[in-house]
Amino acid sequence: MIEGFSFASSWAFLAVPLPLIAARLLKARRHYARTLTVPSSVVFDNIDGVQIGILGAIRSFTAILWTVWLLGVLALAGPQIIQPVAALPVSGRDIILALDLSGSMERKDFSFDGSPTRRIDVVKEIGAGFLRGRSGDRVGLVMFADEPFLAAAPTFDLSAVEMALRNVEIGMVGRSTAIGDGLGLSLKILRRSPARSRVVILLSDGANTAGATSAESAARLAKTIGIKVHTIMLGTDMKENVSSATIAPKRDTVTLADIAKTSGGESFLIKTNKDLRKLVASLDKLEASSVAFPSVLVEHNLWPYPAAFALLLCLAGFFAARRAI
Repeated sequence: MIEGFSFASSWAFLAVPLPLIAARLLKARRHYARTLTVPSSVVFDNIDGVQIGILGAIRSFTAILWTVWLLGVLALAGPQIIQPVAALPVSGRDIILALDLSGSMERKDFSFDGSPTRRIDVVKEIGAGFLRGRSGDRVGLVMFADEPFLAAAPTFDLSAVEMALRNVEIGMVGRSTAIGDGLGLSLKILRRSPARSRVVILLSDGANTAGATSAESAARLAKTIGIKVHTIMLGTDMKENVSSATIAPKRDTVTLADIAKTSGGESFLIKTNKDLRKLVASLDKLEASSVAFPSVLVEHNLWPYPAAFALLLCLAGFFAARRAI
């Protein structure tokens, strides 16, 4: 493809002389018809004014027909302008956000704008903030509780992933915490990816309490297939009162840290809003954004213009003929 003006189907110009060929063939057939051909000069010999008017109308009508035909052929040839356009930045990296959707994510031990906020809402803000800086990455979304599910397949359409993230709610797939299964599904998706860099960002607020796959075995699989896992433990030190008993938060920071270490990733512990702000900056540094590829040539089709002009000429000729009648 060469930059500049061109035709998509230049062979269409071979159709330009078709009306002349058709007229000659039809004229040859008329010679065999039993009709008497009289020259127009004989018919209009005594009415020169009428003859001139009719001949002028015929010439105008013929010119319009030829103009419409040529415009139609031009549209069929597909005129186009080929221009360079900056390509979307592509990093060659696929990322899966694996987010905990267990019942404990309903706890309101964080705050936004001075008001208590559920952990799941904090997770949504973390994920949305991360997605906004992922231009050029393909990002997918896996949620897990009793079992994992794919909320959004890896895609460059980050707004669609963010919409899927904001639409998930506690209880959709149970209330337990199957960290191993969530990580296992993420690895299964990325294992088929041809991307040069594959990353899982796993966020949870508790210990592995469900699922058929252990978190440790999933971490070893990640290392074997070359997928890096960054883990985020979410939860404050605020104790919770349940039926007059004071219960300390249940967290398994050791397991999440081991998952990250085994796979070559980093682990984070988020207890405060300040930790939350540091996390977003740290993730941007760990998985730096993409670089732009060279520009690509894009076709801008121009055929609608001659096609529209031909249609307007046809309509104008039609209404002019009706007025003449």
